[in-house]
Amino acid sequence: MPALLPRPSILSIEPYVGGESKIPGVNRIVKLSSNEGAFGVPPAAQAAYATLAAELHRYPDGHATALREAIGARFGLDPARIVCGNGSDEIIQHIILAYGGEGTELVMSAHGFVMYEVSGRYAGCQVIKVPERNLTADVDAMLAAVGPRTRLMFLANPNNPTGSMLPAAEVARLRAGLREDVLLVLDSAYAEYVTRPDYDPGTALVEAGTNTVMTRTFSKVFGLGGIRLGWCYAPPHVIDILNRVRGPFNVNAPAMVAGIGALAEPGWVETSVAHNDAWRARLSDGLRAAGITVHPSEGNFILADFGTAERAKAADAALKARGLIVRMMHSYDLPQALRITIGTAEDCGMVLDALTAFMRG
Repeated sequence: MPALLPRPSILSIEPYVGGESKIPGVNRIVKLSSNEGAFGVPPAAQAAYATLAAELHRYPDGHATALREAIGARFGLDPARIVCGNGSDEIIQHIILAYGGEGTELVMSAHGFVMYEVSGRYAGCQVIKVPERNLTADVDAMLAAVGPRTRLMFLANPNNPTGSMLPAAEVARLRAGLREDVLLVLDSAYAEYVTRPDYDPGTALVEAGTNTVMTRTFSKVFGLGGIRLGWCYAPPHVIDILNRVRGPFNVNAPAMVAGIGALAEPGWVETSVAHNDAWRARLSDGLRAAGITVHPSEGNFILADFGTAERAKAADAALKARGLIVRMMHSYDLPQALRITIGTAEDCGMVLDALTAFMRG
């Protein structure tokens, strides 16, 4: 062992492994492992990104002023209460480092987004993972897990990878049950895909108090996962802290103009959501008809349960044999399941054909 060692909590972190993108020996790949948007990059975002090619020697606006104003206009939010980041992951990490640390606790649901745990351990927090009920965050159990050292609670809503969602009333009950010195972070990466009337991404709770943050992303419905762009909406005092600790140019200039372009693309979100609703239902129903358990989802993905880890591994191999890449769920303690992104109509049809044949075989 070297003489120079990091803090012990760092060595407990398992490196994050993203969704696969290649299959050795296979040329035509359909990548459905990372919940990327089905239709790629909005044309307006592509055009805006290209305009910056000759300006890459210039530093970007360190305050992301135009982007924050565009986000505010699109969602009816105060731009002064928005901070942008290199993906929402960066913002999540800054929040945890700023409000957590050694001697504090971070509470999350058992199958919540893995980066809460990674960033929590990086900061030195004790991470408490609370059992779920039917793969859905259990409000009462999460409140019961809060102790005197708890400073942070994270809730992905809808949740990745389970697809489950808590209605606005339940999230409000969760917030009401927390102490004032516990920061609730609502990760709403998949908010645009939710069509249920009982949903709120977190805006109402942020505006109602001083201890809730909502994080959002351009990586899903807006099709910009490759440039890493996210944002949060928070009380002024939290915004002040984040502006103190983030990098001075943490969002690059092409990403900012692409984000503005994506927000302005006519009909992009509406078309994407309509497609997602239709094919999420068709794929789910088809897989259930084939004998596969599919959990209800509010995101742009489904969670297919094969009963055992061995059966899930075999199903994954059957998909890969046809050039279809989905996501195995070992890192989320769901080894019996595969997470499948809702791709194009052709993509979904190929998945359905492959898994129907697998179940028959």
